[in-house]
Amino acid sequence: MENFNTIKEAINDIRNGKIIIVTDDPDRENEGDLICAAEFATPKNVNFMASYAKGLICMPMSAAMTEKLGLAQMVKNNTDNHTTAFTVSIDHVDTTTGISAHERSYTAIKCVEEGVNPEDFRRPGHMFPLEAKAGGVFEREGHTEATVDFLRLAGLKEAGLCCEIMREDGTMMRKSELIQFAKHHNLTFVTVKQLKEYMNDTRK
Repeated sequence: MENFNTIKEAINDIRNGKIIIVTDDPDRENEGDLICAAEFATPKNVNFMASYAKGLICMPMSAAMTEKLGLAQMVKNNTDNHTTAFTVSIDHVDTTTGISAHERSYTAIKCVEEGVNPEDFRRPGHMFPLEAKAGGVFEREGHTEATVDFLRLAGLKEAGLCCEIMREDGTMMRKSELIQFAKHHNLTFVTVKQLKEYMNDTRK
């Protein structure tokens, strides 16, 4: 697909701890997100998201993961335009304010450690978990589901980071600008549509 990388390239990058860019349909949010695995949510990756994307750093994860962490939905009646499933926000108990790149990294990585318990996190906090639909992008074509689907395809734990990419003036970057952003930062750039098509093809 013109100007886009392949899904196999994106899976390989996710598996190797890199950040990728995923954009959804122009008729949906029409936004690009930086995405990486929580296992590789290094301070460097978190700081890159905060500095260059500038959106809200969230943690898409599977329902099994939100259950394991004891994360309730933020609201009972979700009236968000795209029903983004925010849970209560969290910080790891060993953080201070929880907002620095180092401490957000620490919280994210602790979420996917073996033996993690709900008591390991304070509520509210500065990391914002999002619960993905069980059917992934086949059920909801959002960045939340795309993140978790990529993690599954990469054989990683089902929690990641995503952050919307904004222009310098604070408005949202669109396709042509995202292409240049990806080239400038040497990032793999794919679409939710590509991911859905790839997964559909591999099901056959």
